[in-house]
Amino acid sequence: MESSVVYSLFRLPRTLFTLGFMLCLTLLMTALYFQFVMGLEPCPLCIFQRVFVLGIGLLLLVAAIHNPHSFGRRIYGVLVALMAGLGAAVAGRHVWLQNLPADQVPECGVDLDYMLQAFPIAKTIRLVLRGSGDCAEVVWTFLGLSIPGWTLIIFGGLTLFGLLLAFGLLAGKR
Repeated sequence: MESSVVYSLFRLPRTLFTLGFMLCLTLLMTALYFQFVMGLEPCPLCIFQRVFVLGIGLLLLVAAIHNPHSFGRRIYGVLVALMAGLGAAVAGRHVWLQNLPADQVPECGVDLDYMLQAFPIAKTIRLVLRGSGDCAEVVWTFLGLSIPGWTLIIFGGLTLFGLLLAFGLLAGKR
């Protein structure tokens, strides 16, 4: 009986959206811990990944507050899947750069602040996605995966979460 109550609770859309938001909040807090406590400076691709996590988190927070019916949950699911898929693309590019042979790693470029001030946003995005030597450096690993590797896995999970919502396979009927 008790397990069915817990199962039902986790099938509630608001609970699912809130848990997703809390995951994104935890990821952002972890990134800030890495930056300000451990002294790991984020490269431009790391910052872009943070932006996607923040966007997904805000979207999930709005969805939790809104608590939409079936069609609305599907719309939120599509938006989450889209944002997480884009985040996975950035993280995948980052992982690819980190696994290049040393002689193929791009040269280090200027920092993101300078690019945002000196170039139009479209050019800045192109330059960041091209990557630089800063992005190829692995500064931390856990179980053999770098930060972008773990982020790629999480974005994959969030993409799956969004697709399950979009196709109505997650959350109860209402």
